[in-house]
Amino acid sequence: MAESAFGKWFGGRARSRERALRELGVRQVYILPSRYGLLFAGFVLLMLLGAMNYMNNLGYMLAFLLVGLGLVAMLHTWRNLLGLRIEGGRAEPVFAGQEACFRLTVFNPRPQHRCSIRFQTESGTEITQDIPPGERLSVPLRVPAERRGLLRLGRVTPSTVYPLGLFRAWSSVRPDIRCLVYPKPAGSGEPPVAQVFAHNDEGDCGNGSDDYLGPRPYREGDSPRQIDWKAMARERGLISKQFGGSCAEQVVLDWDQLGDRDAETKLSLLCRFVLIAAEQDLAYQMHLPGAEIPLGRGESQRLRCLAALARFGEKP
Repeated sequence: MAESAFGKWFGGRARSRERALRELGVRQVYILPSRYGLLFAGFVLLMLLGAMNYMNNLGYMLAFLLVGLGLVAMLHTWRNLLGLRIEGGRAEPVFAGQEACFRLTVFNPRPQHRCSIRFQTESGTEITQDIPPGERLSVPLRVPAERRGLLRLGRVTPSTVYPLGLFRAWSSVRPDIRCLVYPKPAGSGEPPVAQVFAHNDEGDCGNGSDDYLGPRPYREGDSPRQIDWKAMARERGLISKQFGGSCAEQVVLDWDQLGDRDAETKLSLLCRFVLIAAEQDLAYQMHLPGAEIPLGRGESQRLRCLAALARFGEKP
């Protein structure tokens, strides 16, 4: 009973902290003088010492005026970040080696304009935005996607030095945004495919093998049987023969046909041939250790196979 009560108390504290991180409250905004602020404070201190030494009332007045200006600037810098809401966002899948673009949604609930809000990621990328009153902005944050799998945005630091740059206010949030990183497609390699043929109700509109439909430009990954060697002998370049009919070609991408290569090389090769099969509008399926993608075609099949390759070996 005591453990249950403790769990509810701790869970409530954790949930309230998570809600507080989405809206930057009083306890989530920190402020310190910037380098220019320290120089400004030293200058004002020297001016105040000079006024005390020479008993100069104008020196006192200017020193206190600058102190008041600094205090007002500190308040405006702090309020420029206070109450800002970070509402999560989304990220489109990318291939390994590219940059993932996380789109963070930021909302300004106040009627005042927020100027020069800087958002910085753990990887060092940053962007500065002005946020109009009562509006939501999609802030793009680019992070290098070096490895396949799920890439998390991690900690984001919103900060501001507006209006005078004498103080820096900042906070720290961890939005739960993830990007799916596909394997980097291999540049070359033999296709690990087995070709089978099945009945196709689309007739000549399908990718078949019965009726010759005509020539088309060569596509990477075409079978040598499809190449028009006579046209190549006449120096007309690489041309493939296109067939159609009632028996449509179906491709099976098989992990076991890739031999003794390491896992990442196999994933890169499979990724390459998934893209080729999707480009040629083939019906294909994929066999992976512990997973099998059923036969399909089109954009949904391409995304399904790429997602399986990206999350291969991931622990549940």
